[in-house]
Amino acid sequence: MRNWYEVTVKYAKENEEGLLKNVREKYLLDAVSFTEAESLIYDKLGSVIRGDFTVANISKSNIGEVVIWEDTDCFYKCKVIYFVVDADSGREKKVTQYALISASDVIAAHERMVENLNNMLASYRIPEVSESPIVEVFPYENEEE
Repeated sequence: MRNWYEVTVKYAKENEEGLLKNVREKYLLDAVSFTEAESLIYDKLGSVIRGDFTVANISKSNIGEVVIWEDTDCFYKCKVIYFVVDADSGREKKVTQYALISASDVIAAHERMVENLNNMLASYRIPEVSESPIVEVFPYENEEE
């Protein structure tokens, strides 16, 4: 089973004035393990970042779904509460899940999340949408394709 991992990378980035500034950026990767997440981030960023970089932190993310639109590179984290009926007891229970969605602002993120959940049979609520520090998402890529 694959999981989403948040990887924090630390490196020196050149700003508009041409000066180097130490930055920390977060990336989201689809990987099987912490080891694979670290290996993938070195593969993905090794040719992009000039100079050395270090992996400062790797943690499992609580994000269950990622929805990417190609028109923007800003990401928002949406908290979605589903109301489902328990098959055994017949009672309604809440299931909380988090999704990462690309959008230009919080309102657009909420609208896109509603559009994405439009075909759900269970009722749901989106109580929270917040800007995410994620810079880029690297979904699973099948090497055979």
